[in-house]
Amino acid sequence: MVIRTLIQTNEDVSGVVLRMGLGAVFFAHGAQKLFGWFGGYGYSGTMGFFTGYLGIPALFAFLAIMAEFFGALGLLSGLLTRVSAFGIAIVMVVAILMIHLQYGFFMNWSGKQQGEGIEYHLLALTISTVLMINGGGRWSLDRLITEKIKQ
Repeated sequence: MVIRTLIQTNEDVSGVVLRMGLGAVFFAHGAQKLFGWFGGYGYSGTMGFFTGYLGIPALFAFLAIMAEFFGALGLLSGLLTRVSAFGIAIVMVVAILMIHLQYGFFMNWSGKQQGEGIEYHLLALTISTVLMINGGGRWSLDRLITEKIKQ
């Protein structure tokens, strides 16, 4: 019963808070990359940047865009929370290793650095990890499905 293990969750409300916060942030980021909303470059622009400038293979660039947008939808609804959080965690690890680690820890608040540090990515990675461990919490579709399966 792999699916049961993936969707099993607790009744804790903290999972809901973490899901909603991370889901809202990644909905905006994913929508920038997929649709060009909120000042983003859209799918073709993001694919061009990922594959051309960063040298990421097209399949992995596609998966990153999908993980951000559809992972956010999964988090906001609480459907396959662990899978959604895992996708976002992988995107954060790759972003840290490929881009942001060279700029140190701190974000570029003062505009004096050449790029952004890793502090934002570590927070997102930490939240994702907690969601992978605990699941989506009380008001999640995962929990609703789990209750229906038990009946």
